[in-house]
Amino acid sequence: MSTDSTQDRLVCQALRQVESKLRELIQRHKTICAGLIDSENIPPTEASDIAARAEKCGAKAVLIGGSTAVDQIELDNVVKHIKSSVTSPVILFPGNVTGVSPSADAIFFSCLMNSDNPYFITQAQALGALAIRKYNLEAIPMAYLIIGEGGAAGFIGRARGIPSNKPSLAAMYALAAQYFGFRFLYLEAGSGADGRVSVEMVSAVRKVYEGTLIVGGGIKTADDARRASSAGAEIIVIGTMLEENDFETKFRDICKAVSQ
Repeated sequence: MSTDSTQDRLVCQALRQVESKLRELIQRHKTICAGLIDSENIPPTEASDIAARAEKCGAKAVLIGGSTAVDQIELDNVVKHIKSSVTSPVILFPGNVTGVSPSADAIFFSCLMNSDNPYFITQAQALGALAIRKYNLEAIPMAYLIIGEGGAAGFIGRARGIPSNKPSLAAMYALAAQYFGFRFLYLEAGSGADGRVSVEMVSAVRKVYEGTLIVGGGIKTADDARRASSAGAEIIVIGTMLEENDFETKFRDICKAVSQ
């Protein structure tokens, strides 16, 4: 191997520190939990406290998102406070170009594959790309699929939600995501959703998709998380539960249920 190609490989590895950390944790535990904090209408100190409590319960990463977040200064302040209270990776999970902060460790650079609006498939990504490069954020390429109604994310993203009883459709999109080269795939039922991504759908996607599989929305119990993990989910995202004052017991049980 030439010196140039070795240097290129080392640079590439250095730029994927968070991604490598996630893969290392998944290899060790099989499935990990991540806490999702909505940056909208939450004081930075409260967000920081929630993140710290979630990490103590077993969260291996903190995601920061918000489907209608527009105040980037407020977002960056939230990110800074969370960074000061946790050692886990702090990863942006933006719904638009306004969800980019220079203070995060990484960003899920996502494509809402089943949106009817090309803005959420490629245009927002193009608009945000220069800022991500300027801030030297680690970009983790991720395909994003809305399942069912999809809550606010589905509404804002104008997604044609994949019917919950049609796992073959999700598998079809998942295989397309793999061929596009997306290393992560997120199946999203929606924040606070009454339903969740079915075990059958997770299993069908896992059979064809070889990257890291994330499942979120509607997971409310340790049994929900355990079933998703057994079906092939490698990252379980918990969001709405963290808004409860006494979420620790339930969230700790979920983290323990999926970790090996």
